[in-house]
Amino acid sequence: MFRRLLLVPVMVGLLAAPAQAHGPEVRFLTELQVPKGLVVDGTTVGGISGLDYDPRTRRWILISDDRVAPRFYEGRLDRSKVEFTAAHSLTGPNGPYAPGTVDPEDVRVDSWTGDLLWSQEGDRTPTTLIDPSVQFSRKDGSFGKALPTPESLKMKPESGPRQNQAFEGLTFALGGTLVVTALEGPLVTEPAATVDKGAVSRVFVQTRTGQPVATYRYQQEPLFAPDASTGVTAILERFPGVYLVLERSFSPTLGNKVRLFEYRPVQNKKRFLADIGTFTKPDNLEGMAWGPDGTLWLVSDDNFSASQVTQFIALALR
Repeated sequence: MFRRLLLVPVMVGLLAAPAQAHGPEVRFLTELQVPKGLVVDGTTVGGISGLDYDPRTRRWILISDDRVAPRFYEGRLDRSKVEFTAAHSLTGPNGPYAPGTVDPEDVRVDSWTGDLLWSQEGDRTPTTLIDPSVQFSRKDGSFGKALPTPESLKMKPESGPRQNQAFEGLTFALGGTLVVTALEGPLVTEPAATVDKGAVSRVFVQTRTGQPVATYRYQQEPLFAPDASTGVTAILERFPGVYLVLERSFSPTLGNKVRLFEYRPVQNKKRFLADIGTFTKPDNLEGMAWGPDGTLWLVSDDNFSASQVTQFIALALR
């Protein structure tokens, strides 16, 4: 059984940046990549779609969106190495999830209890409708409780989120009193993004006990190429009332374009911070979290594909 691997960082030089490619407050630090086929506790590391740091254990929590075997990993991460040390299954109120019934996307460590909060996108197919959800799990991955999903964000035949565009981003706010969830894309009743105008997604705010607080409309950027798809993949509290938002786009011909924004929902203001492609070639970046030293970490979901990688990028924000 393979349990430990130390990785040498992939050092990437700062590329010549076009105008407004990134602001002066964002600086590239390093990049790490995980070798394909890494096995930890009998599972293949992949599909890492969210991460967070646990100050109690001084370990990182990394969630995998494997719909067959939903799980999270524990590990260590700094600017010189990443190490996966253990894998834990996520289970539901009645035991293990049936394959295909949950699609984990983001994870946060609850600073009040040390438990985990994680989001999943549900499912929409011609024969299946599964609501997205946000739920607490205990430290061993066993089910704690689920927060209620508002009616407007449930999967219904003629309404609700699109397939694979539901609860993608997740963060605690105001010292853990609020739970903030970001939808990846527009609802089925709303226009999709074009090269002229971006789609609108939702940022949903509720108390940690599930009481709704507010829902905000988040305006995404237009498509950067006609054949691209795009969406919000992560949200993270920066200051009270101020969030970082990651928009990830993919074009089969041009690859990934990932941009970092600052977002103030109450004022409906959005500010560009950086195009990650000016620092390094980004893969399918989906997770974002603060490290213990204030470093901002991004992680990519390799979709268990031979042509993609699990990539960690460290940034300094002034």
